[in-house]
Amino acid sequence: MAPDTVRNVFKRTLPTPSLIWITASLALLLGGCSLERLAVNKIADALAEPGEVFTAEDDPELVGDALPFALKTFEILLAKSPRHEKLLVTTCQAFTQYSYAYVELEAARLEPVDYRESKRQRERALKLYLRGREYCFQALEVRVPGTREKLITAPREAVSAFGKDDVKLLVWSAMSWAAAISNGLDKPELVVDVPSVRALVGRALDLDPDYGRGLLQDAALAMEALPETMGGSLVRARAHFEKSLELHGGRRPSTYIYWASLVSVGQQNREEFEEMIDKALAVDPDDLPEERLATLIAQKWARLLRDQIDDLFF
Repeated sequence: MAPDTVRNVFKRTLPTPSLIWITASLALLLGGCSLERLAVNKIADALAEPGEVFTAEDDPELVGDALPFALKTFEILLAKSPRHEKLLVTTCQAFTQYSYAYVELEAARLEPVDYRESKRQRERALKLYLRGREYCFQALEVRVPGTREKLITAPREAVSAFGKDDVKLLVWSAMSWAAAISNGLDKPELVVDVPSVRALVGRALDLDPDYGRGLLQDAALAMEALPETMGGSLVRARAHFEKSLELHGGRRPSTYIYWASLVSVGQQNREEFEEMIDKALAVDPDDLPEERLATLIAQKWARLLRDQIDDLFF
């Protein structure tokens, strides 16, 4: 399945260069000081606050060049404050989105021309998804100790302990996990976890079906696009597709891309696939200026899928 992460790409403020240097300086100046944890937590709070500095960007390459440093900054802070729940979730989200937008996309682009390098990039994408998932797992444990193990043994019981304030955590736990599974379909130890991902998505839907103005509905669409033998349902997938469009008014290309890549390809419906891709490319990035970056990256995926259409349909 395609990772259901491209939408709302980088919905959290990422550090500007000046803030990164301030962070590094504080870490050096406060080493061993009783104020260190307080300072780290304050910076972590700032980095975990929502903002549009990156999400409204119109230059995806500029963002892609900056993000690795930002991700390492998050990890430096978490090494000092490993139970900072908001930063844990933000780090999980950022690793997942970076992998989807820059690593997996590159792997897909290279597949027809350089299979060996494409495979290497896919393996790297998988590692990044799992790395992001680990931070979400840590946040789940901070919130409700014992959740990590119970998600494997009794997923529905595990997610029942979480409430509406935890929806973001549930969503990104599911999305990082689902992205890892989709890049590790040859690894049974990952595929067997689909019920756990389904439980996370289902609980989030129960708590806040409108979350992310369609983001959660797209995650549910991806789960329902699975074969019936894995619990999927095309009827339910279409319901989530239509609800997502209703929530964002057709202003996000990613919903069309999910349907095209997950359903149209699965059904070998080339005409529908082309229609969905055309709709994705027709979206004006300025329709949702606060999500301009997400739109541009989604449309990169759309153009790539269009270029590879003959490989997707028999």
